[in-house]
Amino acid sequence: MTTPVDIMSLPMNIIIGNAISLIAGLFIIASLIVNDDKRAYKYQIYNAAVLVIASFFFDSIVGAVIMAIATIRLTMFYKDKFTIRWAIFFLILSTGVGFAVNTLGLIGLIPIVAVIQITICNYAFKDIRWIKLSFIVNEAFYIFYFLLISDYVSTLIQMLTVVIGSVSYVKLVSDRNALAALQEASREGA
Repeated sequence: MTTPVDIMSLPMNIIIGNAISLIAGLFIIASLIVNDDKRAYKYQIYNAAVLVIASFFFDSIVGAVIMAIATIRLTMFYKDKFTIRWAIFFLILSTGVGFAVNTLGLIGLIPIVAVIQITICNYAFKDIRWIKLSFIVNEAFYIFYFLLISDYVSTLIQMLTVVIGSVSYVKLVSDRNALAALQEASREGA
């Protein structure tokens, strides 16, 4: 299989891959800013789809395959079609295919572990607080992966995303706690 790395020089591929990753990064940031699970998953779909393309420029077939599977999984979740059977199917598919196409050795295991983590969380968590937290943990896996494959834009964006996601998460929890306290106070005053 001919990849962009076979056709162009490695420095040019890194530049192009990083430019494409910048677009993907904007979607991942958007997914952590919104407080609606549907919109968050829609942006996650866009992020994964764009990262499929970027992965080829980093000669990461495992990354491209894992992101393609993630795009399908997230679309099913977005359309409320994600059941326990589909979760198990995607866990097996991601792990099996991920190992089969891994040409990066230990580095290639990181997206496989990340997709297992997020697949389980996609099925288990329905509350936006837990969804956001699972996104943040998943981004931490990808910080290391992107750094190791020379996707510096994605590394920086993932770091920024963890910060933005953490701030957004704290604000969401704080707002919910404040609302709960206000509701409690109004019940006591009634």
